Amino acid sequence: MSIEARDIVAWLRAAAAALEAQREQLIELDRAIGDGDHGANMDRGFKAAMQRVEALDTTDIGQILRTVAMALIATVGGAAGPLYGTFFMQMASQAAGKASLSPAEWAAALEAGLQGVMDRGRAQKGDKTMVDALAPGIEALKQALAEGADLAEALRRCAVAAEEGMRATIPLVARRGRASYLGERSAGHQDPGATSAYLILRAAAEALGAVP
Repeated sequence: MSIEARDIVAWLRAAAAALEAQREQLIELDRAIGDGDHGANMDRGFKAAMQRVEALDTTDIGQILRTVAMALIATVGGAAGPLYGTFFMQMASQAAGKASLSPAEWAAALEAGLQGVMDRGRAQKGDKTMVDALAPGIEALKQALAEGADLAEALRRCAVAAEEGMRATIPLVARRGRASYLGERSAGHQDPGATSAYLILRAAAEALGAVP
């Protein structure tokens, strides 16, 4: 059971499609506690990333992920560009030179991406950021694999936990990012960054869950 380069591209396509489909929702969420541009930025960034990825002729997963990282850094505005760029760049470092990843290697790459985001944004779980979806999702993935679950089930649990983490941001007071400027007024709103992170992890469950 392994994840091939073509599967990574399928995941990225699914993520780009999800972000395009939820563009307006992300805009509305960000309008409540941010600049209102998260949906447009993520949609634009992933479209740019996919243009570059589709032009590649490589089975190096690290190169594919690095291409995504550079595109997001170049095209996504605000804090999301550097943060998601860091996420994919750290994943790329873990996958450098590999044409396939085992489920454990996939989890390690995601965990490296999460750590990069936490270091770059100085964010922890509970700060009302993308970490609140990524951290529980990746932890659930690792736990499922440790229990012997197959890849599809582990990815499903990852998406479920990420969704729960995303929804758990609603009552939180933001401690990082632009939303933190609102103080107590940031409570009662779902975090847009956690929402886009959930969509990306859900896309992995959809695109990679059927990998034999």
